[in-house]
Amino acid sequence: MISWFRRLSKSVIGITLSVIFLVAILAGFALQDIRSVGSGSLGFNPGTLAKVGDGQVTERELSSLMQRRLNELRQQNPNADYSSMAGDFPKIFDSLVQSRAILEFAHDHDVLISKRMVDAEILKIPGTKGLNGQFSDQAYQAFLQQQRLTDKEVRDTISTALATRLLLAPIAANARVPVGVATPYASMMLEAREAEIAIVPVGLFAAGIPAATDADIQAFYKQNSARYMVPEQRVLSIAPIGPEQVAKIAATDQDIEAYYKANQQTYGGTESRTLTQAIVQSEGEARALAQKARGGSLTGASLKAVDKAKLADIAGEAVANAAFGAKVGDVVGPIHSDLGWVVIKVDAVNAASGKPLAAVRGEIATKVTADKRKEALTDLVGKIEDSLADGASLAEAAKAAGLQVMKTPAITAGGVARSQPGYKLAPELAPAVKSGFDLGEGDEPVVETLPGDAGYALVGLDDIVPAAPAPLASIREQVANDWRVKQAQDKARAIAAAIAGKTSKGADMKAAVDSSGVKLPAPQKIAKRRIELAAANGKVPPALGMMFSLAQGRSRMVADPGGHGFIVIKVTKIVPGNASLQPGLISRTQSEFQQAVPDEYAEQMGRAIAADVGVKRNDSAIADAKRRITGGGAAE
Repeated sequence: MISWFRRLSKSVIGITLSVIFLVAILAGFALQDIRSVGSGSLGFNPGTLAKVGDGQVTERELSSLMQRRLNELRQQNPNADYSSMAGDFPKIFDSLVQSRAILEFAHDHDVLISKRMVDAEILKIPGTKGLNGQFSDQAYQAFLQQQRLTDKEVRDTISTALATRLLLAPIAANARVPVGVATPYASMMLEAREAEIAIVPVGLFAAGIPAATDADIQAFYKQNSARYMVPEQRVLSIAPIGPEQVAKIAATDQDIEAYYKANQQTYGGTESRTLTQAIVQSEGEARALAQKARGGSLTGASLKAVDKAKLADIAGEAVANAAFGAKVGDVVGPIHSDLGWVVIKVDAVNAASGKPLAAVRGEIATKVTADKRKEALTDLVGKIEDSLADGASLAEAAKAAGLQVMKTPAITAGGVARSQPGYKLAPELAPAVKSGFDLGEGDEPVVETLPGDAGYALVGLDDIVPAAPAPLASIREQVANDWRVKQAQDKARAIAAAIAGKTSKGADMKAAVDSSGVKLPAPQKIAKRRIELAAANGKVPPALGMMFSLAQGRSRMVADPGGHGFIVIKVTKIVPGNASLQPGLISRTQSEFQQAVPDEYAEQMGRAIAADVGVKRNDSAIADAKRRITGGGAAE
């Protein structure tokens, strides 16, 4: 229900932006009413998009943020590109301004974000932990390289997140919504309305549309080129680094024998013994017990078929060494241990029952060969990466490693080649394609890990084909059909607009429909309460939404979301609601508002911080940055 009130009041909704994967979530707000102070680029350094207090927001920072956002989008849609993010540009930019304003405000008002606080947050990042679960500088550096971040960028982001938490969280804590505020909204939910609707289907006009001429098709294509956009495509060079590179490596006889000897516990079997163990607390008592045992039996705990390792766990290394160094019938001790003074008698020795080398040679050869090939493949990848780091090109590194390089045609992020419909990459190379689409112009090639036992792939970026409309010749029939649909829609819209105009001036809906000159479906009457729309969880048909937006007696035309026609709706009666007798509804409204009020308070505080710090936007630079990054128009 609260989401419906938000749409009703058209309040600005705070957005949450993932700035760094697994690093921090920055709460940013779409401060779309921050206006530039001054005009032009006067006073701005090159690359500066906005001045925020004593700080600035640069195009480099924005590009980096947009790149990370694109990587996130590609997790759900591999074909996503910068042009599809054009609508997010203002929010992302304003969030960057907001985060910088919070940092400036924190600095100006001595809100300390210490290095220790930032270090503590870095320790929480899963990617910074080593195999022992503790922070590892090597793992942290690998994390930075994987995310293409610097230590400073991570620390700045965490500082912003901490400053946001310190400054905004107290403002939003324990916010309350009074009954007097909730009651009018609860009453609004009980409002009832009656209306008449008329439907003007597009299909009624399709049959009378003539065939499109060449001029019609070309003009329509030019006016609607965004509709026929082809996602960004890239030409990649990919060199698989798989098992075939190390196929000649095999286990030698020496390797097999060494492995067999090193794993005697597995292949040679383990000797076990049956022992009687007695533990006393004084050495004198233990000596007397041992002397008595040597002349007869020992009274104590019986340990059956225990091996040396298990006995060491029970009684300690010294006891185990002594017990397994004795013969059947020997009495060992007294030996001091953590449990006391130990005396042991060897009752029986169970010899090891192992397997001879000949019986397990094939099994060991298979395992050792696999391990050697895996190690060789890892070494090969290391050499390739070292070669790239030393400035070698992909072709040079591949040649030195004996790799075969394949060059793709222009493909989308999903691996589809529009110029070659039958082209298909091996499924295991999907991570290589993703990696290729993460590369920027001028980035050096990378080695990507492939799934399963496929190995690795060396990937380089050869060319980028920006998102652009598909050539008219390849979609001519589609464009011609879209033109015909548009002509039918225009005729239907004109009829619906005429009906809406007449009914808004007091004409009867049926009379207006009958006078349209087209045989349309008969008007219908509907009655709804506003609370029914709230129960739709935001999926309210446009006509019903319009029904609760118009004044009584007014009419409006709305388009069917599926493009099948237009709907004319006229509100004929409004019955105000009264929630004073329904305290439960008032209470629910309070509760639902309660969830949104903290965000609203935090947003207002964010606006106040930006106003206090002072924000000066370089609108021309922002517009240029948007065109360069998204290929779209000026910034909103």
